[in-house]
Amino acid sequence: MAQMEDKIVLVTGAARGIGLAVAERMIEAGARVMLSDIDAEAGAAQARRLGERAAFQVHDVTVASQWDTVLEDLEQRWGGLDVTVNNAGIAQMGDIESCTPAQWQKTLEINLTAVMTGTQKSIPKIKARGGGAIVNIASIEGLIGEQMAMAYNAAKGGVRLFSKSAAIHCARSGYNIRVNCVCPGFIETAMVTDAVGSLGAEMAQQFQQALLARVPMGRLGHPREIANAVLFLASDDASFVTGSDLVVDGGHTAC
Repeated sequence: MAQMEDKIVLVTGAARGIGLAVAERMIEAGARVMLSDIDAEAGAAQARRLGERAAFQVHDVTVASQWDTVLEDLEQRWGGLDVTVNNAGIAQMGDIESCTPAQWQKTLEINLTAVMTGTQKSIPKIKARGGGAIVNIASIEGLIGEQMAMAYNAAKGGVRLFSKSAAIHCARSGYNIRVNCVCPGFIETAMVTDAVGSLGAEMAQQFQQALLARVPMGRLGHPREIANAVLFLASDDASFVTGSDLVVDGGHTAC
């Protein structure tokens, strides 16, 4: 039996990058997957490509009512929810002096508050199915400081500690719901490329060179490498793992 045979999974921010790789890996492992994303055209196209075990819903994760719509669709379509992967996120570069209040607020709304909303709204749905898992995508930027990612640092650090609190609550309440984080290093995704590119050509090149010098494996990660980690935490193979951070960063934080 595949690791996720007949499990029902929601992956946010699944039109591209890590979220799309997670959706692909879950389907390979036997799951039925609802991809959600604010990009309607790309999300719908990817769901069609992935076939009958995939579906898509337009979803702004910062709007609580849209979570209700997505979860109701899942229940009507497939009967419930076993796993939520809170992946949707943004990266806006800026240090403590250059970050605007609007950038700060937007980063926290999408990268932290929406993770809380998704976790909170998923718990009763997963509990009704007898248990399952929530995997929140944090980052090594929630473990270490980065001068040009101040708001992102704050949000991802918040995701890590929030997830531990939720994990303890679910475990002590007897819900059989595990809550964990995956903390990717720098991965070859459009989000990373766009964020670095926003620095300007010269600074972006310097940042990229400095970044690769800090990774002992000497390369960026691949989305599927993160998806494999998410699959493990979502599956029964991780049945005694909750409140944990799984770091996938090529040794970056070991230095």
